[in-house]
Amino acid sequence: MLNYIWISLVALGILAALGGDLRDELTDPYRNGLSLDATLESSESSIPLRSAQNGFLVLSSAQYAAFYGLPSPGTAIRQPVNIQRSASGATTLLLLIDESSPLRWREMARASAEKGRLAGTLSSAPVQTEGSSAPVRVSFEPVHFVRLKAVTAAAVDYASTAVSISLGLIGVMALWLGVMSVAEAAGILGIITRVLRPLTRLLFPEIPADHPAVGAMIMNIGANMLGLSNAATPLGIKAMEELNKLNPRLGTATNAMVTFLAINTGGLILIPATAIAVRAAAGSANPGIIIGTSIAGAGCATVAGVLASKLLQRLRPYRMPSEDRHG
Repeated sequence: MLNYIWISLVALGILAALGGDLRDELTDPYRNGLSLDATLESSESSIPLRSAQNGFLVLSSAQYAAFYGLPSPGTAIRQPVNIQRSASGATTLLLLIDESSPLRWREMARASAEKGRLAGTLSSAPVQTEGSSAPVRVSFEPVHFVRLKAVTAAAVDYASTAVSISLGLIGVMALWLGVMSVAEAAGILGIITRVLRPLTRLLFPEIPADHPAVGAMIMNIGANMLGLSNAATPLGIKAMEELNKLNPRLGTATNAMVTFLAINTGGLILIPATAIAVRAAAGSANPGIIIGTSIAGAGCATVAGVLASKLLQRLRPYRMPSEDRHG
């Protein structure tokens, strides 16, 4: 079911982006193919320009608002540009976009081939002047399907981030899976099972103390307490399989299954190793700072879940009728 929800959200996002882009194609908010009147200021003392240099594209707030049909930004715009002049005499501009740039130019730059930059050409070249500025007409590169490009770029970026985080987790998972295997082979699991037998009898009174399900549950809970949620998954599945062997009514969760699921859902934890590894991979300055809050939050959630399961299983509507096992 969760997979269907995720794919539905992705489809809705794509459809919403496509709808917005089709509307933009009809209304042309980016003024594709039109020329904007502005003033070009060179960093040098005169114009015409050399083959490459820096400068500023200057226009009033009224010019910007009238061209794009937007409210006036209130202040004049002085946008840094890189000015290039080819051997044929054509002059191109590369606007260097940052957070101080007008919103419409920032939107156009996000759809540009070069992130953070917006290319334009001068439809009227600067004429020779005594100063360092001249009136020009600028045509920006056409902008189409901004939202779909943003969705695609986000998908690629987050896929790359997911791979980086996953690779960072391999070492942690390999270490603790090895520890779990060694503990089981060395008989430590049996010792832990005997030590925790009073607790398991209290939580799962209907499960025999020496049943394989007890060991699998203890290993699963132990892995979860160390924050190894991925490493705990196979043990949790094994525990459920063993619990199901004691189930008198297949297809209906027993009291032990519900209690075990409540403990897993509560996420009782002592060392949130996975979360710490993710924070470290993401560049956190103090990835272990979450240990205290994780223990408190998960402890409260686990206690609440176990108490709820124990209370509800005593109520008649939630009791499992005593029936023979059937397949």
